[in-house]
Amino acid sequence: MKVGIVGAGIGGLTLALMLHQRGIECEVYESAGELRPLGVGINLLPHAVRELTELGLETALSELGVETSALAYYNRFGQPIWHEPRGVAAGYAWPQFSIHRGEFQMLLAGVARDRLGTGAVHLGQRADGFEDDGDGAVVRLINRAGEVSRRRVGVLVGADGIHSAIRRQMHPERDPLQFAGRMLWRAVSEAEPYLDGRSMFMAGHQDQKFVAYPISEPLRRRGRSLINWIAELRVSPERMHNDWNREVPKSLFDAQFADWRWGWIDVPALIASAEAVYEFPMVDKDPLPRWVSGHTVLLGDAAHPMYPIGSNGSAQSILDARCLADALQRSATPLQGLLEYEADRLPKTAAIVLRNRLNGPEQVMQIAHERAPAGFADIHEVIPAAELADISLRYKRLTGFDPQSLAPR
Repeated sequence: MKVGIVGAGIGGLTLALMLHQRGIECEVYESAGELRPLGVGINLLPHAVRELTELGLETALSELGVETSALAYYNRFGQPIWHEPRGVAAGYAWPQFSIHRGEFQMLLAGVARDRLGTGAVHLGQRADGFEDDGDGAVVRLINRAGEVSRRRVGVLVGADGIHSAIRRQMHPERDPLQFAGRMLWRAVSEAEPYLDGRSMFMAGHQDQKFVAYPISEPLRRRGRSLINWIAELRVSPERMHNDWNREVPKSLFDAQFADWRWGWIDVPALIASAEAVYEFPMVDKDPLPRWVSGHTVLLGDAAHPMYPIGSNGSAQSILDARCLADALQRSATPLQGLLEYEADRLPKTAAIVLRNRLNGPEQVMQIAHERAPAGFADIHEVIPAAELADISLRYKRLTGFDPQSLAPR
């Protein structure tokens, strides 16, 4: 059996490494002519780091990303709502890392080249569809010159992201983006560390929110901080667009955060110091009834694009990869492996997509805003401590990183 993987993003490259670890031959087809460290920050939660540790990557991650110590929620006045330790500090056997997405992808790509060989990742090859011949799948590829070729594999995996051509062919009626009516502006800024230099915070409510966390361990060791930040506002529906790489002026949103200074953080200064800001609509897609079509299957954002809430997008792609690699290794036939993977992962990720539409664990900020829009003297008079703890734990259980159940294999 040979597995063809469409997309050299986090999910596709992680799958390639996991298949190689299990002795399953694979190759990756990527539309970009060159892999570059693009993007901003992401969080790798402990259940994802467990999988990456089993690939031998924890040391490399610790040299690039910041080991997150805590997550804190505040209202728009900077009043604390909820604070919890993260990673090892919360009792996990693995840390949580905040890391630059592009640097993480380049790490995966470098390890894939070393382990699979330089010919295993084919750049400049855009997939535009597939066929099933009963015993395998044939993927149609278009190179940078517009030339079409076909590759036959035993299993084809569509890991080609939110705009997946494989998903579009498999489910054209369920491919449209679902816009939340909120826009994200993302950037990175070098600044003095805030709090302990390793904390992630979120402030505001669902229609006006600011998120920040440091993502560079080398800079942290030098006493500075590279802070990934996200400003979020509700916008009119006509603001929806499909361009995920659009640089925009800060004047589109910065006035809405002009007074967000709370002693330990100066949000306006952080926004002002960014060299470039990129606009992203908050979108997902409706959950699918199936991920398997013949010998072709979906993975990651191609299968379950979700709102960037709860830091679970990249983590769920990594969990997909582990589940699919295991299913292909242990099943009697490739098709049985694909169906086992679908039966395990489809309902779990569909539940996360739907829960993220309800703000996931970030709903504590919305509850505080609705119950005390002018602020509060004591958060526990607004939201009881048990209610706050229950919201946090329910989301961890839903997404697979409850500290009581996540144990070493």
